[in-house]
Amino acid sequence: MTYQGRNRIHPQTFALWAAMASILMMFGAFTSAYLVRQAAGNWQEYQVPEIFYISTIVLLASSACVHYAFAAFKNGEKNKYQVTLTITLVLGIAFIVLQYYGWNALYNIGVPLDGNPSGSFFYVISGIHALHILGGITALVVAVFHAFSLPFEVTAKRKHRFSLVTQYWHFVDVLWLYLFVFILIAR
Repeated sequence: MTYQGRNRIHPQTFALWAAMASILMMFGAFTSAYLVRQAAGNWQEYQVPEIFYISTIVLLASSACVHYAFAAFKNGEKNKYQVTLTITLVLGIAFIVLQYYGWNALYNIGVPLDGNPSGSFFYVISGIHALHILGGITALVVAVFHAFSLPFEVTAKRKHRFSLVTQYWHFVDVLWLYLFVFILIAR
């Protein structure tokens, strides 16, 4: 959707980007605090459970699906759009479930939430990220509802709305990739 006002960026797009910048700053603060606290000593070393690698692959696959769904929507390919958007939602939910199992795996190897700061940071960082994923899942639920309940029309308004969902979903996916790689390297 092209915004015809004085500014060239749509106000909703600007609001989304501002929110994403705020989220990025928050996680930047978390990762900085991680490094500062790690340097203070008393840092437990542990092996990151393999399930977190699987959840990362699932989340990246969901990002590819939402990208494909958006392209299918713009090209008027209703069935591909509906199917890939639904798969995106299922993969997003699967990511949350896998994160839960990952937290259980961490606990089972002796890394409780209230134990050593190294484990606590992992829980806090991944947990707050999961909350942002839940926000994205909510947006995806609305998008899937629209995909199946509204007549299929590629209008500027619907394209813009779906673009916002797609941008946010890609953002939380890339954010997780950064956080996960950071934790793997920094430990």
